Amino acid sequence: MSETETAAAAATSTERKPRRLRGHKKGAVTCCVASSARPGVVASSGEDGCLCWFDLRTKDVLLTIEAANKPISSICFKSGNEDHVYVSAGNEILSFDIRMGSQSKPLETYNYNRDEINQIAVSSKGYLAAADDSGDIKIVNTTQKCLYKRLREAHTSICSSVQFIPWRPWTAITGGLDSKLAVWDFSKGRALFSIDYGSPELQNSNSSGSTGQCLNPAFVHSVAVSEEGILGGLYKVCAVARGDGVVDVVDLEYELAPAKSKGPSRAGGLAMSSKRNDLGDGSNNQCQGKRIHLDYSMGGHTAAVSCVVW
Repeated sequence: MSETETAAAAATSTERKPRRLRGHKKGAVTCCVASSARPGVVASSGEDGCLCWFDLRTKDVLLTIEAANKPISSICFKSGNEDHVYVSAGNEILSFDIRMGSQSKPLETYNYNRDEINQIAVSSKGYLAAADDSGDIKIVNTTQKCLYKRLREAHTSICSSVQFIPWRPWTAITGGLDSKLAVWDFSKGRALFSIDYGSPELQNSNSSGSTGQCLNPAFVHSVAVSEEGILGGLYKVCAVARGDGVVDVVDLEYELAPAKSKGPSRAGGLAMSSKRNDLGDGSNNQCQGKRIHLDYSMGGHTAAVSCVVW
């Protein structure tokens, strides 16, 4: 065995095994989020209706709250105060203060969604968004504790994902199992633009990305917005996880700009950047100007992508 092989074997033998966090009583873990204010702190929710709180510096779960008598579908921290956690269970949203311990009772309860909630998100201004199976998105004002807006008609099927756009405080983005991505001005309750990944035009233009996935529709399972942007913040983007195994990166500012201001220079700049390997193995990126198409041909997924995060 060569010195290189010996060193590699030694590194492998001493490599630490993945850490397993145990705290839920039964069933699957449905959601897991990491704290941005406290490095190493992780909160999880599960089918057992429990909320678990972990600190990676310790061995055991720090706190378990029996939050609901049904599975919890989503969890998020309150912006600016991560002791305050929101969870969704069924069509209900509840909030908890983890400082109150395992006996914590809901501080707030919201029941504005008519169908099961798939994801919740909180904005820096204290607005809470909840996307549900009916395709609706409810926006709740958590300061005044009332329904603020109902976003509807962009999605014709289950709305699976919702996120706020940090640099546009009145803008939210949603994805659904109708294969649509929609960006909203939630202060006015209207969609600013949408992308239909199931349209014949997009399916034909990206046909190479769906080889072997022709029976899996391009459902939008997850959306993640990059707070920092890419290429030094030049491009403000989101990533879209699709059911046909593709991850799309969309330039949101380009999409939101007035049509007359969408010149070739910005689109060309993104295309050139992808060819310079600024975005992973960019030499093969299929770029539609304002969108980068990451698929199996670049070593990506060969089945549905369920989640994406920056």
